[in-house]
Amino acid sequence: MGRFARAIPARVRRRLMAGKFESGADVAALRRFVGLTQARFALAIGISVHTLRNWEQGRRQPDGPAIALLRIAARHPKIIRENLESAA
Repeated sequence: MGRFARAIPARVRRRLMAGKFESGADVAALRRFVGLTQARFALAIGISVHTLRNWEQGRRQPDGPAIALLRIAARHPKIIRENLESAA
C-alpha cells in the first residue's frame, strides 16, 4: 500500500525529470515518490526545511541548481535516499 500511495503518473514523472515543476504540488509529489519526510528530503538534497516548505506551498519556485537536484530526484530516487544515508 505504501508504494501505491507514493506513485505518480508516468507523464508527470517525465515532466518532473525534464525540470518542469508547475506548482508546489509537483515538489510535494516528488518528495512522496522518493519516500521521504520534508525534513529528510531537505537534508538529502542539502536545503533547509523552510525552503522546501515554501516550494511545496507555492510561495517560492525552485530554480537553477535546485531544479537540477529535483530532476535527479525524479530520475533516480534511490540515489537521493542513498545520499541521505551518507549525510547522516
